[in-house]
Amino acid sequence: NTNLMNVIAIQSSGNQTSLCAIIKDDVVQYSLNHERKERPNWSEMLLSIGLDSFFTLEEIDIFAYANNSNSYTATRSVAAYLKGITSAISKPLIVIDSDDVDDLDSDSVAKKAIEKYLNSNNNSDSFKPDTANPIYSSIPQYKKVNE
Repeated sequence: NTNLMNVIAIQSSGNQTSLCAIIKDDVVQYSLNHERKERPNWSEMLLSIGLDSFFTLEEIDIFAYANNSNSYTATRSVAAYLKGITSAISKPLIVIDSDDVDDLDSDSVAKKAIEKYLNSNNNSDSFKPDTANPIYSSIPQYKKVNE
């Protein structure tokens, strides 16, 4: 039953970050626009959607992030943040990678994570944080700076 799953999902592109918590039947989402090189404070974003007042991290069943191709840096930052949390509290971390991933909001990422988890027969071992790495569809092209 998806209504009983508690999920936190983050989607971040170059200049916009969206964070969603699904707690039982409630869906709370928070979006923030920011400069491309800035990274929002995810801990503050979590507090603003109810962390420590409405839910605790330990109550979350699965965590997820979008493998966004618009910003490798944003995706790697989100991945590192969620890997730290999920490793510390031994929770599954699911990478959502689909053709439309760049257009998804965090609530869609959360729903896709629930679907992916349920399709695995609730197998947490399939979603260990140390293997939940960003996936690059093409080799990133790095710019040389200060040339």
